[in-house]
Amino acid sequence: MQSKYSISLESIIKEFQLETIHMPCSAAEIKISTPEVDRPGLALAGFVEMFNPKRIQIIGRAEHRYLSELSFTNRKIRLEEFMKIKPVAVILSSQLKELDEMVEAAKKYSVPLLSTSVRTSEFMASLIASLNTSLAPRITRHGGFVEVYGEGMLILGDSGIGKSETAIELVKRGHRLIADDAVEIKRVSAKTLVGSAPELIRYYIELRGIGIVDVRRLFGMGAVKATERIDLVINLEHWDPEKMYDRFGLEEQYENILGINVPAITIPVHPGRNLAVVLEIAAMNNRQKKMGYNTAEEFNKRLMEQDFE
Repeated sequence: MQSKYSISLESIIKEFQLETIHMPCSAAEIKISTPEVDRPGLALAGFVEMFNPKRIQIIGRAEHRYLSELSFTNRKIRLEEFMKIKPVAVILSSQLKELDEMVEAAKKYSVPLLSTSVRTSEFMASLIASLNTSLAPRITRHGGFVEVYGEGMLILGDSGIGKSETAIELVKRGHRLIADDAVEIKRVSAKTLVGSAPELIRYYIELRGIGIVDVRRLFGMGAVKATERIDLVINLEHWDPEKMYDRFGLEEQYENILGINVPAITIPVHPGRNLAVVLEIAAMNNRQKKMGYNTAEEFNKRLMEQDFE
């Protein structure tokens, strides 16, 4: 999956505490634009037709053993052919010692050469997960985002309907704020969306009549969270007395965000309704559904059994 976003090699070096063997230029100038990572076994063996130089290349024990057992001349040729394609970065894993011919070829063709003490499979899994998050497709939605009983709840609705007031009431009741007004949403996998706040407004919330409130300073670090998975979408709308609202919960609703269907519910708003309590119940009910128990279906089953008696 290609991404239009990029991340600097410098940030990867800092995140994974990589050791630099050779760096042809500033690591901040080298951009990684794909979350895919390769082990270049075939490329080192001479097959480079399918090789993608934009991917970070990980040399593990198998590749290192293969190179070590080649003659000096063949090893130099293989490494020259490999580095000539200019991979964006090459990382030695498992505390493997760099080969002199490898360093020489990296310098000749200006290829970043790094190393890590972490085992190959473990390092690749962590690196791919990090790149998938950093380079994920994303959008920004107007709304609020809170964690309630472990459920990430994205609150949507018209301006002035009470999203921020509901969020601050939930914070007062012991839950956590992730974002207010603008929510950055990333698709980090085929099934998972993660929400966060833009850095400029992170941990701030706007309350009409009061102004901007710093939730972290007012309620403490336990009242905020940087990111959370989106488990449920809450659509707030003004109460329409002529509209028929679902009273049993049998109708499954979904909100499609970046190609992923997220469970959603529509909650009508009118004066006197305690939205914070309603959202708490919605969070617990959604969690219960994920654990395999659907109250609406169970109640409907009992009604059907009653009718047949």
